[in-house]
Amino acid sequence: MNKKTLVSLLAVLLTSIYPAQAQQRGKVSRIGVLKTGTPPDANVDAFRQGLRELGYVEGQDVILEYRWADRDDRLPDLAAELVRLRVDVIVAGANEAFAAKQSTKTIPIVLGTSQGPVETGLVASLAHPGGNITGMSVFAPELWPKRLELTKETIPKLSRVAMLWNRGNPAMALGARGTQEAAKSMGIAVQDRGAQDPNELGRVFEKLKKDRPDALLTMIDPFTNIHRREIVDFTNNIRLPGIYDNEDS
Repeated sequence: MNKKTLVSLLAVLLTSIYPAQAQQRGKVSRIGVLKTGTPPDANVDAFRQGLRELGYVEGQDVILEYRWADRDDRLPDLAAELVRLRVDVIVAGANEAFAAKQSTKTIPIVLGTSQGPVETGLVASLAHPGGNITGMSVFAPELWPKRLELTKETIPKLSRVAMLWNRGNPAMALGARGTQEAAKSMGIAVQDRGAQDPNELGRVFEKLKKDRPDALLTMIDPFTNIHRREIVDFTNNIRLPGIYDNEDS
């Protein structure tokens, strides 16, 4: 997500939670930030910059309560911790939002990015999400066949693609199904290589060495992003072409 989008999201977040008539210089708002990964994080940095541009001084007008999960199964406990702190709002990504949703039905949850929030059951609809969740969707299923088309252009003899994704993330499951459907129509066989922890990732690497596909498609989410350097180094070492969702990998 770029800086402009984050600033726009912050404007919606803060003015909806704290309308103008309720703003008081003496009030310190507390925002919970639930993230998978470890700092520093470019999106969190942009988030903080957006706050400053909107006139919120960290430590003076607003306090950010960061909770970082090094793996997905820690998210429920960290979300519950933010709820116990009685934060005014929780900012989260799609997978983190599922944990936050299980922990509170009243504290507002704002999605920085989410793929298929309706399809995964996170919200009721985009127009009327209902409950305590709002935010932004970046659901773009048309990109799944496009990635394969670009790969086919680069590797004309492409016939087998391994797909690495976080099988613990419902949003990534949508992408995995969409990719498989697109590949089928293009006559490309997909080797499903879902993983959700470092041990499984290691086993995926061993399978890739053994099966040797024509390319590896990695679907980026917090889990695969944490391990992006391992993934890139692995593909480089065995000279396996890699395709990624974004330029950070």
